[in-house]
This record gives sequence, structure tokens and C-alpha cells, in this order.
Amino acid sequence: MEIDRDIQRWIEAEEGQFFERKSALDRASGRVRHRKAADLAHDIAETLSAMANADGGELVVGIENDGEVSGVPHPADKVQLLLGVPKNRNYVSPPLPCVVHEVVSSEKKRLLHFQVDWSPSVHLLADSRCLLRVGPSNQPFDKDKIKALKDAKHQGLFERTFPAGGRLEDFDDNLLAKFAEKIGAGISARGVLARLRLIEGRNGHAVPTLAALLLFGRDPLRWHERCGIDFVRWEGTVRKSGAELNIAKRFRIEAPLAILLDRAFDAIKPFIRERHQLHDLFFIEKLEYPTFAWQEAIVNAVVHRDYSIRGLGVEVWMFDDRIEVRSPGLPPSPVTLAALAQRKHVHCSRNPLIVRTLTILGYMRELGEGVPRMFDEMEKAGCYPPRFDDIGGVVQVTLRNEPIYDRATLEWLSKFKEVELSGDQKRILAYAHAHDCRFTSRNYQDVIGTDIYGASFSIKDMIRKGIARSLSKGSRVYVVHEPLSAGPEVPEDLARMLPILQRHGFLKNADIVSVLKVSRPTATRLLRDWVVSDWLAMDGAKRWTVYRVGERLITQSQANKKKAKADSLDTETDSLKS
Repeated sequence: MEIDRDIQRWIEAEEGQFFERKSALDRASGRVRHRKAADLAHDIAETLSAMANADGGELVVGIENDGEVSGVPHPADKVQLLLGVPKNRNYVSPPLPCVVHEVVSSEKKRLLHFQVDWSPSVHLLADSRCLLRVGPSNQPFDKDKIKALKDAKHQGLFERTFPAGGRLEDFDDNLLAKFAEKIGAGISARGVLARLRLIEGRNGHAVPTLAALLLFGRDPLRWHERCGIDFVRWEGTVRKSGAELNIAKRFRIEAPLAILLDRAFDAIKPFIRERHQLHDLFFIEKLEYPTFAWQEAIVNAVVHRDYSIRGLGVEVWMFDDRIEVRSPGLPPSPVTLAALAQRKHVHCSRNPLIVRTLTILGYMRELGEGVPRMFDEMEKAGCYPPRFDDIGGVVQVTLRNEPIYDRATLEWLSKFKEVELSGDQKRILAYAHAHDCRFTSRNYQDVIGTDIYGASFSIKDMIRKGIARSLSKGSRVYVVHEPLSAGPEVPEDLARMLPILQRHGFLKNADIVSVLKVSRPTATRLLRDWVVSDWLAMDGAKRWTVYRVGERLITQSQANKKKAKADSLDTETDSLKS
């Protein structure tokens, strides 16, 4: 029964940072064959080394991506080769900290299960490549940064220490039971802790790590006196002291880390005011700070802080114009404040046990994605981007609630909310709004802070999406157009495709088939007709062909908008006369 429960969990689990399925079969030729054992072994080495270089994880061989249990039908000697990959220096060096076993399903299908732990060493493949697990992929890692990564990994040893006097009886059984439910029905809480290396055997007894006691201990403050969150609401925009002390509210949130974040969100949320002065559709929400942005800043502060610094805790300071979230300890290499400010997708866990546990609990998703999304959410709300500072060895994240643009600009930008645009593209649109809806390549470079190549790439994307066009052939002066609109001249079927065309900047045959519910030949005929009529422009060849905005569509769309505006003015004039 335990085996069946494990297999069911592997079938249902979502592949990502901590889990991957691999097929042992080759279907490339149209026939189902065994994959070559050597090729499969290389794939196993890549995934396990990437996971060990990141935060650990599980790999199951013999299950397809759709969850079908296909098994490992290889002969016994090949199976032994696969099982030995983690310790085989012909595939990975140094050997991986990995637990391996065979599992046989009720249908007599053999599966291979690998449980690799986070490792303080950096593991290289036989060809000297270094991989790092980032979300569901194994990404190459710069060899020049391997030494920094090694040094950073040793910081992760602190959460794995065994506090004197720590026992299994110190856990909150209710928290453990709820956590076990997240892992899979029927698995004991102790089994879950052992599987994640939150408890380990020492001298014949199971003892808890510091991470386990902070996550699930009944009294986490016994093990770390500053593991909670301090909140201060200051009146005004500056911190004062003495007779002018301007603290409006102050409290400390203390709880096991497994529930600390939820309690912090509930306690701080009432202090997040609504932005009543702005009501246009440009905003996802009316709060003065996007929910994801301020909560992600707190999650990162708790998860990635340096717990070896015992005299400082996580602090959240709220002023009239900003929130400051402070976390003890600078990020471990290769993560830097400069990289975070540049929205780079970088990740290195100082506390991999805590990271993995809180990911299972749903507080974190794809690692390395949170900070870039914070930037996106602040930009969507029309606010300044997050700021990252080093305040004497403490990371401070600042979120400002002041809009970057005035209300008129925000209302104009809201017209582009259905178009997939980057924050930089929105900034140049705001610039164009203040300059007769025009901008140049030089303007783009100066406003965004990029070179001519970056400007050219972004501007071409705006042209493909139909919101900008060159003033004349060969000109680097560009005119901004409002999003496409359908009028009586635009073919009805094409009008139905405009949302996709506007969002992505192109249409494919498959888009026509999906939206219009027609056959592929019919979709091809429609696209050809629209190209001949200059509604669309064909780009690419054969299987890479896409269809972009045509000159006639842009011209007709602008004419429709002008007519609608004129009709609106006429109606308003008639109303005034009457």
C-alpha cells in the first residue's frame, strides 16, 4: 500500500524545482523502444546534479510526462548501471548525496526512484559542465562562479545544525499532520520529516534540525529568539525619535515558520490602504501596494534571511509613502543586490530545507521568479519599481506607493492593458504621450537606459503588435497608435482574431483553427486572403510562418477610432444644443 501511495503521488505531482519524471522509452521513430541506457544515465546525472547544486529533489524514471506508468524494461545489468549513476564518477563528480531504490507497481512495472539531497559541494558532469536546477529545467551555470557558489552553499549548513535538547516531542503535531497531507495521504509526519532531511538519525535516535524546529516547533523562540517579524507603522515619511517619536502602531508576529507568513499577512493587511483616487482599469487592484509585491518581499525576507545572525530579526516598516522590509544577511552568491535590481532570474538558497518546505506549503513557486514578478506587479500598478539596498549587512526592499505617472497618462496607458508589453515599453509609451505620441530610437535609449540594439529589438516588437509605426520609410521617428479596433471594413472573422493578434503580435494557423473552429486548410485560406488584402503581413517560411499586423489593418483601425471620436463629439454637441 505504501508503494502504491508513492506511485500515485509521483503520477499526480507537478514537475518543477523539486520533482521530475523521466521516460525510459524512445518513441522518436514512431516505434516504442528502450532508450539507450547510456543516454538515460546522462539524463539522470544531469537532473540529479542540478538538483543537488540547488535545493535537492526527487527523480522518478519510468513514468511519462502525462502520468502513464510505462516502467523501465531494461535488462538487469542496465538497471544496475542506472541505479549507480549518482556514485559513478564517469557521470558526475563528486558523488551525489542520493538515496536510490527500485519500486515495482501493481502492474509489475519497474520504476527507479532517486532522492537527492542539497549538497554543500558543487557537482560537475563528466564533461565538466555545471548545472543548476531552476524551476522545471536544468540550466548551465557559469564556471567562473562555481567557487562563489561553493562558499555560499556552506552558509546552508546552519539550518542543518542540531540544537542541544531538541527532540521530536518539541514539534506541533497539528502542524505536522497538515504538512503531511500536502505530501500525500497515508505518509506519517515522521516519514515526511525524514524524507526531507528535516530530522536525521544520530547515535541511534532521530533528532530534529534547527530548520525543523523553526518550521514546526511548538516554541520556535526557544531555538531562535528573533525568528519572528517586527512591524512598525510610522506616521509621516521619516522616522523620528525621542520627544518626536512618531510610531503609530507596533507589534511582533511570532509563530512557527510554517504558519508565520499567513499570520503576518493577516496582521499587516489592514494597514494597506486603498488608493481611492485612481479608478481606471490600468490597475489590477486598487490597493496602494499590489498584494503580491508586499507579500513576496516578506516571504523572501523570512525564507532567505541569515539565521546565524541571532541578534536581528525581519522587520517591516510602513511609512505614508513606502514600505521597507528588512532581512538580516546579504544574499549568497551568485545572487547580488545588483542582479535583483536588474530583474535577473537568479537563485541560490541559503536555507534550502526551509525553502523546500515553504514551497510545498505554497508560499513559493518557481524559484528565482518572485523578484521579477514584483517588478511586473509594481509596474502594472503604475508605481516605482522595488529598490534593493544594503543597510549595514541587512537587505532592505523598498516599495513606494507613489504613482510614476499622472492620472491622464495612466488613463491613456490603460488603453494598452490587453497588449503584452514590457515595463520598458510602457515607459516609452508614457514618454510618447507627453511628446505628441512620437518618439525616436535615441529617445528610447535615453529613457530606458539601453543601447541601440536593445531599443531596436523592443521597438520592432511594438511595431509587430500594431501600436507603433515608422513615420516614413527608413525613419527612426516612430508614431504610437492606440490598440487595434475592428470596424465595418474589417472582415468579421479577422475581427474575432484581433485580441490574440494584439496580445502576441502575430497569428498562427493553429490560432485560427482554435478560435474560429475551422479546419487547417480553411485557416490557411483565410490567412492567405487577409495577406492578399493587406490586412496581415506574412513573416517567415514553412512551419515557422506567422502573420503580423498589416498596413491596411492599422490604417483602418485608426480611421475607426477617429470616426468614433468625431461621432462622440457630434453627439455631445447635439446634446448641448437641445
